[in-house]
Amino acid sequence: MNRIALTTLLLALLFACGCQQEQETTLRTNLRIGTDATYPPFETVNPETGTAEGFDIDLIKEICRVNDWSLEIIITPFDGIIPGLNTRKYDVVISAMTITPERAAVVEFTRPYYLAGQAIAVPLDDSLTQGLDDLVGKRVGVQLGTTGELMAKRLAGLHVYSFDNIGAAFIDMSNGNLDAVLNDFPTTRAYIKSHGSAKTVGEILSTEYYGIAVRKSDHTLVGQLNAALEQMVENGRYDSIHVKWFGALPAPLPAGDSTATP
Repeated sequence: MNRIALTTLLLALLFACGCQQEQETTLRTNLRIGTDATYPPFETVNPETGTAEGFDIDLIKEICRVNDWSLEIIITPFDGIIPGLNTRKYDVVISAMTITPERAAVVEFTRPYYLAGQAIAVPLDDSLTQGLDDLVGKRVGVQLGTTGELMAKRLAGLHVYSFDNIGAAFIDMSNGNLDAVLNDFPTTRAYIKSHGSAKTVGEILSTEYYGIAVRKSDHTLVGQLNAALEQMVENGRYDSIHVKWFGALPAPLPAGDSTATP
């Protein structure tokens, strides 16, 4: 086969694949989500039912209802969640994931759906730690692959210990093996509320927006997700879900893309 004919054939195949992918996305009937269900109140496994629940789970269920999709939940560790998305183990990631420039370089994010920030937690009997400066020389627990881990590793003088899930870090702190935990404030607050073995100190250390991640090529899908989120904000369903899991109305969210550097 000559070079011109081969090039024409390859272009035709690429065009056909692109059309097929767009058609499959447009005609979607099922959505597979990847989530690390160890992060209450956003996603966790209910010990009685064995099913995933949380703010993110209710949010994506409502998005699926709006689009008339069935939902499949795939639980996966957070540190490998983006590679799993890009190798098509699932269609989207919703897992309390902060929109950052580094992540936005390899995945496409929806509009922000939650405002969070990093917070310091310490044992109840710690009366000396009041902020970041007091963590110098201390043992600090974080979760693998999170913005909390990135922040801790950027700060000089901290001894950083990374865990597969943030609950393990809190357990290690309660056992006396860590001096502090650096983590998203909402999940830290939820852990403290249910376990009572720690407290937060200082101010919220960052402004971070969560987004739902899709593959870079899934333009139609991200549009469908954004349209559903916008509808939920307008009709009050978003507020209802937020009140259910956080006991208060949400903070105002930007309508467009937003990135935050921890």
